[in-house]
Amino acid sequence: MVCEDPTTVSPSISAVEVLNSMGDGEKYITSDELKEHKKPSDLWISIQGKVYNVTDWAKEHPGGDIPLLNLAGQDVTDAFIAFHPGTAWKHLDKLFTGYHLKDYQVSEVSRDYRKLASGFAKARMFEKKGHGVIYSLCFVSLLLSACVYGVLYSESFWIHMLSGAILGLAWMQIAYLGHDAGHYQMMATRGWNKFAGIFIGNCITGISIAWWKWTHNAHHIACNSLDYDPDLQHLPMLAVSSKLFNSLTSVFYGRQLTFDPLARFFVSYQHYSYYPIMCVARVNLYLQTILLLISNRKIPDRGLNIIGTLIFWTWFPLLVSRLPNWPERVAFVLVSFCVTGIQHVQFTLNHFAARVYVGPPKGNDWFEKQTSGTIDITCSSWMDWFFGGLQFQLEHHLFPRLPRCHLRSISPIVQELCKKHNLPYVSLSFYGANVMTLQTLRTAALQARDLKNPAPQNLVWEAFNTHG
Repeated sequence: MVCEDPTTVSPSISAVEVLNSMGDGEKYITSDELKEHKKPSDLWISIQGKVYNVTDWAKEHPGGDIPLLNLAGQDVTDAFIAFHPGTAWKHLDKLFTGYHLKDYQVSEVSRDYRKLASGFAKARMFEKKGHGVIYSLCFVSLLLSACVYGVLYSESFWIHMLSGAILGLAWMQIAYLGHDAGHYQMMATRGWNKFAGIFIGNCITGISIAWWKWTHNAHHIACNSLDYDPDLQHLPMLAVSSKLFNSLTSVFYGRQLTFDPLARFFVSYQHYSYYPIMCVARVNLYLQTILLLISNRKIPDRGLNIIGTLIFWTWFPLLVSRLPNWPERVAFVLVSFCVTGIQHVQFTLNHFAARVYVGPPKGNDWFEKQTSGTIDITCSSWMDWFFGGLQFQLEHHLFPRLPRCHLRSISPIVQELCKKHNLPYVSLSFYGANVMTLQTLRTAALQARDLKNPAPQNLVWEAFNTHG
């Protein structure tokens, strides 16, 4: 990539920016001037007060272009620290514009957050992955072996159903490992993490690691933004806020989230349909994987992702076909999906009932947005395997590169930091989180039933719900 000479004035620099220099010989622009550079063709960011032109780099960025586009035109220091190792800093020099941010300031919250991240890095906590990965891989291998044995060597219907449940449990554990690999927590190098992600994600679960990284990075950057976070965009089936009734435009998907009569109907009963939807949510993930892999969007390692997905759609149908009849095959698949549905519930508990907002994420309130948009699940340490470490959702969002074996130990530190700055730290029991999520869904459902709401209506819908 050819980098711009810092001494050369870019055509996109205004005369004010050129003249706005100080006696120390450095050139400066203001935050308002930085905001003018937030288009895909003119994309600037600031890190620790230094301004970088990432227009071309966005196309090659390992985390995709979505995080850079969502945070364009502002200081992104906290997000950069959260997602990048210390070795990434050396790559910034070639992107430096020669400008510094004139009104760059650091809040007390950010100052404490950066100090905490620096302390973890000095203690090499990001590199110390523990033995959890080995234990998890052994456990998953045992589960998959038991499932295959039950299908191939037993004629009992109930053993077959148990095998389906075991497969669902294995998929849950594999998803946690895939999550770790996607955040470069699982293996020692980026290459091995990529291999692990494709092998255990695409090959064993049928869900593309490329799709996961595309959506998950956007989720982390824009946590609980109704129009920027894809993890809250589930119309026509679910809506966590009445703000979605305004048919917001999804910046992530580039289309309108239409709240039409069909969506109103489904949302009106979402507190009843929530668990059944979670039981078959895996079907949507398969569909999303296929749609992404056949799309025109630039996808890292598209070929490997396609091969891995084809491997899944070879072994899984073959396994199911070994069952004696179609009723058992359908039951086997449904049982495996229902067990895996527990994990979909776990994921939604962390965010559905948390605070939401409309609009793009901001770089200067990184810590605050993570605290308001996440909910932790309280559990005993012996249940950590069941939640994959993601019961410490806030801790994970603040330090996404931190291996899960450290999340419990840093939880008290994060709680103290939240208390110091009067920020929420919400931690509920698994039961309590379910109740709170259902209450959130019920509130939105009742609002959707309100016939005075100016969303599109039809006479059939109104008649059906008049006494509902």
